[in-house]
Amino acid sequence: MLGLLFISTPKVQCSNDEISHVTSVGDVLDLHRASGTFFDAGGVRSFVRTEGSGEPVVLIHGLPASSFLFRKVIGHLANQGLRGIAFDLPGLGFADRPTGFDYSLAGLGTFAEAAVDALGLDRFHLVVHDAGGPVGFDLVARDPGRIRSLTVTNTVVELSGTHFPGEVLARGVQRVPNWLDSEAVWRFMMVRVGILDRSEVSDAEVDAYRALAMGNDRGAGYLRIMRGLGDQRMAPVDYRPVLDVTRVPYPVQIIWGADDPILRLRWFGWRALAATGLATLHALPARHFLHEDQAAAVADLVAGLAAQATDRR
Repeated sequence: MLGLLFISTPKVQCSNDEISHVTSVGDVLDLHRASGTFFDAGGVRSFVRTEGSGEPVVLIHGLPASSFLFRKVIGHLANQGLRGIAFDLPGLGFADRPTGFDYSLAGLGTFAEAAVDALGLDRFHLVVHDAGGPVGFDLVARDPGRIRSLTVTNTVVELSGTHFPGEVLARGVQRVPNWLDSEAVWRFMMVRVGILDRSEVSDAEVDAYRALAMGNDRGAGYLRIMRGLGDQRMAPVDYRPVLDVTRVPYPVQIIWGADDPILRLRWFGWRALAATGLATLHALPARHFLHEDQAAAVADLVAGLAAQATDRR
């Protein structure tokens, strides 16, 4: 029978606590940029943020996020003796936004494969979130032997009529001029949809999400990804086979922000759990962006699964 492991977590100081003292979004972006490096993969220049040593853990973001989403988690992974690695997908964050790029989920999956190759990663643990779920699942399907473990957080296992939070935000562009430019809209979305414990994220950090999505093309790359998702739902891909623990060579777990108002636990979480064949998932007191206010808990669970994968070798 499907079940839950509800986890109540205390507050833990994030690894990059200097941001909590920064009030300017420009300073937040400067700190983020200084914490990573640029690299080239698949003809696209992108940005990667890495902390720690040991077995690599690749974290793939969704929409409208970037590697910035995982800045706290990778610090906690480093404290667990792992190497957290988060890179920007094309069209988002500090990555290039070429007009001729294939911004479909499969195209982003192709880039993700090129990225892990460019970063010199042979085998790695994988964490996915939001639209980064299908991107990561595509990467897994290409070469499942590279995956040490798979952690799934608030995503979908098959495309459906329900939209990712980033799509909900982008749809307003056609109705309200300068919708994406509005700090107020982004703050409302991040608080109502994304972050349960608002004290864990400053206004400057919330505004950094908007700046990293908008980039130097006023969000054109982000919107290209959005438009492509509608077409892909006409011929949806079923990603459930890469989660089925009876068929795959790596351990799998589901971690869910239990208060996500869009990708709801009682529907999307259950479906992800059913795809795995596992009895339980880990439900955290968080909304969609659980990596913000439950970073330590997420990292602990990822490290626990990594240890299981090591024991199985």
